[in-house]
Amino acid sequence: MKYRDLIKHMTLEEKASLMSGKDFWQTQEIERLGVKSIFLADGPHGIRKQAAAADHLGLNPSIPATCFPTAATVANSWNVELGEKIGHYLGKEAVSQKLNVLLGPGINMKRDPLCGRNFEYFSEDPYLAGKLAAGYIKGIQEHGISACVKHFAANNQEERRMSIDTIVDERTLREIYLTAFEIAITESKPLTVMSSYNKVNGAYTNENLHLMQDILREEWGYDGVVVTDWGGSNDRVAGLIAGNELEMPTTAGETNAEIVEAIKSGELDEDVLDQCVDRLLDLIFTTEQAFAGEHKPVIDVKEHHAAAQQAAEESIVLLKNEDSILPLNPQSKVAIIGDFADQPRYQGAGSSIVNPTMLDNTLNALKHVNINSIGYEPGYDRYGNKNSAKLARACALAKQADVVLLYIGLDEATEAEGLDRQNMKLPANQIALLDALYQANPNIIAVLSCGSAIEMPWIHQVKGLVHGYLSGQAGALAVLRVLTGEVNPSGKLAESYPLRYEDTPASRNFPGKEVSVEYREGLFIGYRYYDTANVQVLYPFGYGLSYTSFDYSDLTVNETGAEFTITNSGKLDGMEIAQLYVGCATSSIFRASKELKGFTKLFLRAGESKTVHIPFDDKTFRYFNVKTNRWEVEEANYTIMIGASSADIRLQASLHVAGSGAPVPYEKEQLPSYYSGQASNVSQAEFEQLLGHAVPTATWDRSQPLGYNDTIAQCQYAKGWIARLAFHGITFAHWFLQKIGKRSTANLIMMSVYHMPFRGIARMTGGIVNMPMLDGILMMANGSFFKGLRHLLKERKKLMQTAKSK
Repeated sequence: MKYRDLIKHMTLEEKASLMSGKDFWQTQEIERLGVKSIFLADGPHGIRKQAAAADHLGLNPSIPATCFPTAATVANSWNVELGEKIGHYLGKEAVSQKLNVLLGPGINMKRDPLCGRNFEYFSEDPYLAGKLAAGYIKGIQEHGISACVKHFAANNQEERRMSIDTIVDERTLREIYLTAFEIAITESKPLTVMSSYNKVNGAYTNENLHLMQDILREEWGYDGVVVTDWGGSNDRVAGLIAGNELEMPTTAGETNAEIVEAIKSGELDEDVLDQCVDRLLDLIFTTEQAFAGEHKPVIDVKEHHAAAQQAAEESIVLLKNEDSILPLNPQSKVAIIGDFADQPRYQGAGSSIVNPTMLDNTLNALKHVNINSIGYEPGYDRYGNKNSAKLARACALAKQADVVLLYIGLDEATEAEGLDRQNMKLPANQIALLDALYQANPNIIAVLSCGSAIEMPWIHQVKGLVHGYLSGQAGALAVLRVLTGEVNPSGKLAESYPLRYEDTPASRNFPGKEVSVEYREGLFIGYRYYDTANVQVLYPFGYGLSYTSFDYSDLTVNETGAEFTITNSGKLDGMEIAQLYVGCATSSIFRASKELKGFTKLFLRAGESKTVHIPFDDKTFRYFNVKTNRWEVEEANYTIMIGASSADIRLQASLHVAGSGAPVPYEKEQLPSYYSGQASNVSQAEFEQLLGHAVPTATWDRSQPLGYNDTIAQCQYAKGWIARLAFHGITFAHWFLQKIGKRSTANLIMMSVYHMPFRGIARMTGGIVNMPMLDGILMMANGSFFKGLRHLLKERKKLMQTAKSK
């Protein structure tokens, strides 16, 4: 241990105290030994350090900081160096605000397009997500502070996220849901990892020895700190044994006492605690060096804003350009329509909300570009209400224009942490506006703002489609520069866009509503499914248009990688993203028809050619063998594909690769859905063959009393009338708030109350409610109202007396 001598001078109580927060955002200190408190704060795309009352849902404003495009946006740049540059600016701002740990990036897979937090994650592909995250982490940590990669692992839905059990086979877990973490952790060495709320195959992630010890610590050699997601600790001692050092936020000493008692009783070896303390001390002392100088960094707000604009420009995706309607003709009369043009939708909602230092909007940014605007109309109400007067005024303006710029997308209440989306549709009032505008003027260019995939049955009604995703505080001007041709668009989709939600492979098993969620589709998420099962999509993974064209030629492949030539065959300078996919020619082990194994982005002047080399690495040909319990290589001929998207393969060659000689792990006839790739409707029996065991019961046992990990939603089945009354009161309040248009407040009820497990009441209240008090609440919920009330009041009195005596 690095700090053995210092730890010897600590009392048992002092060591235990370091394992939990001092308050909502800070760790505990030990002044007599020079151990300082460190500060952690949200920041996947901007610093959210709250100066006033702290919360985890983005309710209270934070200190102003640059709001960069979200991860879902920057993923469309396919530019690792850009990610590192964003990380550099994030890290610099973190140091200026004396922030030790920046809680990001988030790299969970986009298993299903309805996950409410998809805007905060990079991709449906683990290789792309891992490489981009590694860039972010390197940029952040070059300033001496810590990035915190999250949420480890298989946290792919928001509904019931604090208690849902993810049922996933080992190979899928390794190849899809852990590979991005593996790349980020082994290549960029983040000082902190955040465990997720959910269970994986029956064990909460922060207590899951297979995840935390077998894989993270032993296989990947990770020696940094693991912190819980806020309120994500279940059994504190079990978490410590698994190597989850830091529990956040504070529990006012309650769980520290549990650690002390566990050591005194022999349940916990003190050496385990000492090792956890040692790792936490290393994080504290390492990151504190970032503030050792006399002067903190001076933030040039305009420089950082310009960096956010560059990030947005390189991440914008041109999806449609019928009749070359773009770039805009400077002489064309342009009508600007849509509420988002005036009030931009530029970031997600929840714990990642950033208070921007500046904020561009389209109307104010027009003065910086050559667009002949004839006026603006909002056209629709932002939160979905019908407004015929606004629609009529918008159509009247459209009739006077040559071209309509229509700003549409999803609002803040639709994409939010803690909630999953109900569907993949645009709001009905926006579609009604588009229908009416199409009759008034068919020359429509839609500018789309949202953080995840949507259905587009209306796509035939627009001639141009520019997708800005959630492009940060400088996104409005970035979009205008693409529309005018000052910037040649170079973004490509980091996720597939299905024709309809029912086409998605997880749609029958998303979200898990009660006890568990079954990942029956296995490896086949996103393009891995669509391409293998031959399911048509609207826009494939890796797709994006440019104002120029690129030709691919001269592919050669050897054991080190693929080399080929790209030529800019158009009339404009531009950037192209070349993608390397690999497919296996044999069928003894089921696989997707192609998997992304490399990519590069390069700038080419008009007429210029460049030779490109994409190297192979240790992940190019591997698969996880569940019989040998390790990564193996199958001896086979592999097809090496170079594409402009997953569906636009320009070059291909064959390469024979020697294998590792491992036995075939499956009986082919028992897994027909997986061997065919038709994995969207897998039976329970076949899924159990893949798992190697029976699936647990997915529904609540309504005969059992409510416990710590049951949710408030389960109060509908409670024996106690007070719990049932509370349930109906909560559901009525949610319905009523939705009815009167208070959707954000209604969402808050679902996020912070409805899906909260009972233990969350203790874990998230900073010691106001402790576990003995929670026992009283559960007694009341389970039918012993007066007994529970007496217990609650007695334990509350004890807590108050203890607090006064300190």
